[in-house]
Amino acid sequence: MKTILLDECVPKKFQFSLIPHLCVSVREAGFAGKKNGELLALAEGRFDVFLTVDKSLRYQQNMKDRQIAVLIIRAHGNSLAILKPHAAACLLALESIQLGEVVEVGLAA
Repeated sequence: MKTILLDECVPKKFQFSLIPHLCVSVREAGFAGKKNGELLALAEGRFDVFLTVDKSLRYQQNMKDRQIAVLIIRAHGNSLAILKPHAAACLLALESIQLGEVVEVGLAA
């Protein structure tokens, strides 16, 4: 089981699609309003994976030596209805994702 930090752009209810993993929203973690670099630094050591739909994060952040992984869902939007079909791919990716790694699932991943 991994601990997952859900980005502000991911609906909180998506957590139910990721059982048995423990999901916490950015707001619940007290990180609301933080930018990606600061957010990742705050999340390191507390969470295994940062889950987002922000496709540009891969190019904005240097993940070398980071103590957190990033899982990006590539989709045409971020509503629960659009993200739910990608839950199985997320669960599969969560089985093998490693700290410092960026993994993309979904459209053209």
